[in-house]
Amino acid sequence: MTAPAHAFTVTEHVRWSDVDAASIICYGAYIRFFEIAETELFRRIGMPYGEVFERFDFWLPRAAMHFEFKSPARLDDELEVRLWVQQIGTSSMRLQCEMARTDDDRVTAVGHVVLVAVDRSSLSPRPLPEPLVDALGPYRALATTAAPAG
Repeated sequence: MTAPAHAFTVTEHVRWSDVDAASIICYGAYIRFFEIAETELFRRIGMPYGEVFERFDFWLPRAAMHFEFKSPARLDDELEVRLWVQQIGTSSMRLQCEMARTDDDRVTAVGHVVLVAVDRSSLSPRPLPEPLVDALGPYRALATTAAPAG
């Protein structure tokens, strides 16, 4: 999978805490990179998490997470994290991610996360707030396919 031109991007270095004894990134560290991009995407659209959860009285827990590892990243490599909204359903969205070394653009990992909007008190699924869906528009995949359940 290749990131679309309209993907949101951030860069981050592989840090000491991200690697194993061979100085190769541990698979779990990719979650940190994804969360940095996700957090910054929401900040970019004018809805930082600290505000959006209060404004709409909901949470966005992860219902699914999937990553595939393509090539190793090593200590001090700079990675570009490319993130876009692949699908939006009634109460869920799928964020697609691709990570690549900035020096040679070699993809190190690809993956996706499904977030589900839930009511803060009952934790029951609820519709995604329309202003949030609208704000994510510039980062949505151009071709729409079946939306995730919800």
